[in-house]
Amino acid sequence: MAITDVAAYAHLGDADIETLGQKLDAIRRDIVEQRGAADAAYIRRTIALQRGLDVAARLLIACGRGRTAWILGTTALAAAKSIENMEIGHNVAHGQWDWMNDPEIHSTTWEWDMAGLSSQWRYSHNYRHHVFTNVLGMDDDIGFGVMRVTRDQPWRPRLLLQPLQNWLLAATFEWGIALHDLYSEQERATNTAAKKAQTKALLAKIARQAGKDYLLFPALSGRRWKRTLAADAAANTLRNLWAYVVIFCGHFPDGAEKFTPEALLDESKSEWYLRQMLGTANFEAGPVLAFMSGNLCHQIEHHLFPDLPSNRYAEIAARVRALCVEYDLPYTTGSLARQYLLTLRTINKLALPDRLLTATADDAPETASERRFGGIAPAAEPSAARRGLGTALREKRLGPRHFRPVESSPRFRAFAGMLSRTRLF
Repeated sequence: MAITDVAAYAHLGDADIETLGQKLDAIRRDIVEQRGAADAAYIRRTIALQRGLDVAARLLIACGRGRTAWILGTTALAAAKSIENMEIGHNVAHGQWDWMNDPEIHSTTWEWDMAGLSSQWRYSHNYRHHVFTNVLGMDDDIGFGVMRVTRDQPWRPRLLLQPLQNWLLAATFEWGIALHDLYSEQERATNTAAKKAQTKALLAKIARQAGKDYLLFPALSGRRWKRTLAADAAANTLRNLWAYVVIFCGHFPDGAEKFTPEALLDESKSEWYLRQMLGTANFEAGPVLAFMSGNLCHQIEHHLFPDLPSNRYAEIAARVRALCVEYDLPYTTGSLARQYLLTLRTINKLALPDRLLTATADDAPETASERRFGGIAPAAEPSAARRGLGTALREKRLGPRHFRPVESSPRFRAFAGMLSRTRLF
């Protein structure tokens, strides 16, 4: 089912994996040494932009006339909430800006504008998800405990409603994440009192959040309170939908692999790097789309270096992609629409019992193991011309005949013969 021997699946030997890890360490060192005033200015500008957009949106909603003003204000408010959620809150809570020693822009002090508590999210996400990425039974983010996204998760009759449940989760994503984080935090609680304290803390945050959006701002709008209330509800829903799409496209399209707990045995840092590269996916984005997604269009780079500044991910991506070419590893990416459609296909397909599915449990688009290559794939020896996982996957998809050495191609032989008969000078 899931991958147990990561090296065998990647078609890499121990020496190659270690060298790959050293090169990724070098990328990290370079960024740490380079970060400075320009990066600090970036996050401060982003916070100022987000707050200004939030104020402008609320003024337009409260004071504007007509439906057009309401739509523009609500859209601007949704954008402001998305920026705060993705590019600011998520990345600050990862510690990406802790090096600035700014007490406001710090992972231990920032409380983001959504239902869940930042402190509970940091445990479930920063630790459980990022350390044990896509490891079955250890990473609770594999389907968030409610969705079946791999055949390693047993089918249950309730999953027939999964397509509908998917849309419900999308619209209420902040609430789903809040509960998900609470349950994760309660699992490590040592007694009932600690669990109750975590529940009480979340309820207090929900009261503050709901009070701000659905009581305070509508009240400040006076007789136009219904207009503001509707705008806040719509903006939160739009932000939820956007966050859901970004997160799901980074973790559940084809090529984002899953792993068994045995894959963690004696795992080195280099092997951890490799697991992150195989277990995540990117989507293609220009500067605006990247910014609005919190630069999580670079999910692979984010999982490799979760505490490096998000504004550096684009330059990191160029170097990571080059390493994938060098080591013949797949660099899983595609358009946002394509990645989401692949994710949606998995969600709808896995709502069905396994007996109705055609691909094997070791060789399906959403579920794979090292046995997809007809047995345990041999780890390659270090060589100048690597033939790794990228080639193995293409051969399996297209057949070996598509990968004959170019010298054996009839067209190549005909072209070489023509050159041998041609006088160039």
